[in-house]
Amino acid sequence: MDPMQAIKVTFFQECEEQLGELETGLLAMQEGSVDDETVNAVFRAVHSIKGGAGAFKLDRLVKFAHVFETTLDKIRNGALAPANAVMKTMLRAADVLADLVTVSREGGAFDDTRSNELIAELNAHCDEKAAVKEAHPEEEGDNNPFAALGWEPVSLSLEPEINEYLIVFRPKPELYAKGNETTRLMRELSRLGALTVHCEIADVPLLANFEPEQSYLSWRATLRSHQDIAAVQAVFEFVDGDCHLDIEPVEASEAHAEPVAEVAPEAAPEAVEEPKAAASVPREAAKAEAGGQGNATQNTIRVDLDRVDRLINLVGELVINQAMLTQRVLEAGAVKNASIATGLDDLEHLTREIQESVMAIRAQPVRPLFQRMSRIVREIADATGKNVRLKTEGEGAEVDRTVIERLADPLTHMIRNAVDHGLERPDARIAAGKPAQGEVRLSAAHKSGRVVIEIADDGRGIDRPRVKAIAIKKGLIAPDAQLTDGEIDNLLFMPGFSTAETVSNISGRGVGMDVVKRSIQALGGRIAITSKLGHGSTFSLSLPLTLAVLDGMVVRVADQTLVVPLNSILETMKPKPGEVYGLGPDTQVIGIRGGFTPLIDVGYALGFRTHRADPMSGVTLLIETEGGVRSALMVDAIQDQRQVVIKSLESNYGHVEGIAAATILGDGRIALILDTDAIVHSSSGRNSPSDMLLAG
Repeated sequence: MDPMQAIKVTFFQECEEQLGELETGLLAMQEGSVDDETVNAVFRAVHSIKGGAGAFKLDRLVKFAHVFETTLDKIRNGALAPANAVMKTMLRAADVLADLVTVSREGGAFDDTRSNELIAELNAHCDEKAAVKEAHPEEEGDNNPFAALGWEPVSLSLEPEINEYLIVFRPKPELYAKGNETTRLMRELSRLGALTVHCEIADVPLLANFEPEQSYLSWRATLRSHQDIAAVQAVFEFVDGDCHLDIEPVEASEAHAEPVAEVAPEAAPEAVEEPKAAASVPREAAKAEAGGQGNATQNTIRVDLDRVDRLINLVGELVINQAMLTQRVLEAGAVKNASIATGLDDLEHLTREIQESVMAIRAQPVRPLFQRMSRIVREIADATGKNVRLKTEGEGAEVDRTVIERLADPLTHMIRNAVDHGLERPDARIAAGKPAQGEVRLSAAHKSGRVVIEIADDGRGIDRPRVKAIAIKKGLIAPDAQLTDGEIDNLLFMPGFSTAETVSNISGRGVGMDVVKRSIQALGGRIAITSKLGHGSTFSLSLPLTLAVLDGMVVRVADQTLVVPLNSILETMKPKPGEVYGLGPDTQVIGIRGGFTPLIDVGYALGFRTHRADPMSGVTLLIETEGGVRSALMVDAIQDQRQVVIKSLESNYGHVEGIAAATILGDGRIALILDTDAIVHSSSGRNSPSDMLLAG
């Protein structure tokens, strides 16, 4: 790859990070967090994008980012208040900036009308204060209420103080290797005020000793500006670490004295230091300081995702081979040898450690995904004329990146539905005694070895009689069907179901929620609904943290070997006579510590056998579903507890109700991984045969 092209790829990767920080900062400012740290972080994000875009001559991106940056600078200096209207414009500008970055990276057409309209709005906000003064000159203090006393107003000069800075700048070779140019940096400085620049050339060697990739030039500049030192430091933020930089304020008495003597060439490198109070620090250093590590930094590298995926696959094969090796040793009876047994244990622990370390590489916070939803909410709110606030929680929860990637589309569907269907219009909300602004809450949290993502709104809730009537009208259910509230709610996931009365660009074609459910199930996840009429609805997604491995209990059911996820098992027990009771013709319960829990024969529920097994002859697994419901699963025997590699059943065969995935055991056999929640939901405590295995 061309070196400049590689640098450009890195630039766009960093743009994604900067855009994420920009979105986070702007949302915090909209919520009222206008402290210097937040505002400066937002300013730095736009400034960094502009600086990199300039290096690659992305003029359209530079032009827009410059106007955006100028407006942010007004807020930073207190010349512009971050009012609600201003922040709405800022958020829309962030969307346009993101689109410009995408077009610059991938090519394609871009509607310049959008960017020009935003540029006009940003400039209008900057000029708003001056426009008010021109329209209302009487507010400038022309009236003197003390004139009758003979007092005259004293004229005070409010002209901003002019600061002067001495800047010594010496690039490192890395600065030029990344495509940066000194002339662009000096041009940025000149926009802050009057700039005088002197280039030091004494270090340039004779041609015979000249190294093309070395840096021999340094610059001394004097800047007179109204800006503070943070604004000057921000100019060099994009080259932080790739240069020696010293910015010193010149005292007023010195500013009008004779020019400072030039630094001797041989002393220049020693006289130049890294800035002690830089406007920003590398992201890794900032994290280290936040963790109390002082100035320690963490070195990071960028790795092609294909390489990480290949490493994940190899680790998966390592886990399988470790299990097979253990199985072969057990079959050969060599495990009686203490040294062999110890070696197998060490290999198992080492394999697990490698697997956990590799999985940690793929783990990513859901923050970027949540940030994307902020834009979706803004766009749908504008399209529907609704006033909506998105509140996010738990953005730091980490999940395998594959889960995050495949969750984007279903989450977008649900956010759109929450705004379009869930929330009422402002006038309807006020009439119902609610605030005009609706709220959509998006949260993530780790629970029982899974991640639970909730999409909640404070809207109208599910009108169950209407939902049932629509389902009957569309022929989805029988007119005399007797359904519970939960069963009515689940009608929303049926193909072709829609409550929209008109077809629009947002919804109403009867697709969406059924696609959402299939997508979540393909990830080994589940979706549940809770709703209260007039108070809103909550959709809960329960997803595995990784699609690669899990800890499971290997059990025997009829003549089949199954794996039950270990994180769903609370305890195991052997039923005793008198603890199992019949409840109706098809239901059994087991008494556990003074309470009764539904007992489900897994083999009978999955159709592995045609009659119920004797509870006394098997083992019972007490499990708890994501909804907190406890059930007892009856299996024939427990064979082992081990870590297994997850193999997608859906992509290799098809969806099977009650089965989450498959795995390869140590003896080479394929075992199915049980979806405990689906088993409980389908059986509902009734041990009757089902067609669950035929449903896929």
